Amino acid sequence: MRAIIPVAGIGTRLKPHTYSTPKVLLNVGGKPIIAHILDKLLEEGINKATFVIGHLGDMIKEYVEKTYTAMKSSFIEQESMEGLGHAIYTAIPTFDDEEIFIILGDTIFDVDLKNVFKNKISSLGVKEVEDPRRFGVAVLKNGYVEKLIEKPQTIVSNLALVGLYYVSHKRALINCLNELVEKDVRTKGELQLTDALQIMIEQGEKVTTFPVEGWYDCGKPETLLSTNRFLLNKKSFFKKRNNVVINQPVFIAEDAEVVNSVIGPYTTIASGCKINECIIKNSIIDSNSQVEKALLDNSIIGSNAFVRGTYKRLNSGDSSEVDFN
Repeated sequence: MRAIIPVAGIGTRLKPHTYSTPKVLLNVGGKPIIAHILDKLLEEGINKATFVIGHLGDMIKEYVEKTYTAMKSSFIEQESMEGLGHAIYTAIPTFDDEEIFIILGDTIFDVDLKNVFKNKISSLGVKEVEDPRRFGVAVLKNGYVEKLIEKPQTIVSNLALVGLYYVSHKRALINCLNELVEKDVRTKGELQLTDALQIMIEQGEKVTTFPVEGWYDCGKPETLLSTNRFLLNKKSFFKKRNNVVINQPVFIAEDAEVVNSVIGPYTTIASGCKINECIIKNSIIDSNSQVEKALLDNSIIGSNAFVRGTYKRLNSGDSSEVDFN
């Protein structure tokens, strides 16, 4: 089986971090987003992957080839951003296995895929949501997908597609992607994967769904931080340091220099960082950054950054009220 991982997006909602770093290389829970995905794929026995790259794609290629030698990786450039369907269409030349597993590059998931793959029936990962208008949704009939709708304005189903697509017959998908492109079938101005899958269903392909409770989006600052909290709850890592108070869970890289500080909870400090006289919680400090005399909460600091705060002198009388916000 080959995994197809579209990672060409600019990551607009995560600017300014994505000006210089691809979204999938942002650190969360102690390693880049893409590392969590690839570790899961290898754990599930998938050792071939196609990366559909674009913005800063060379950085993704360099990281994957250097760090994941066990993964047989191919890289295809998506020259124009025309939607997820177009991204998968671009990857067709690498479809060398009968089974294809598509996973969005900004989605960390926790689900047993072996049970999904063993039935050899195409299946889409779904999660029940209160407001499905921001997602593609699946409408079921007798246990099979009858219709896929991209971002419906009226609620027809609360089963949101979460970016995991198992296709058991590659030829069916290829034919439908070709039809999508040749007829220029667009929804909201883009070539949508949901439209290609809908054509596949209408042509007789049976498609089921599987529940994904462990689905963690990394597409916005607030969801990146919430995913960081989830990952740290699963695995905290640090070594004891003198004059440093650790409020677990945290991830502090072994080579990070942390002195005279209070760290955590829910804080990731990546490799090469230098932290001095700080209080940091619910934050991510990426690699090789330096933070001094700062009080940080709900913060994301990119790599190679320098942040210096200040301590205030205060002479406050009785019954006074001081607010530094």
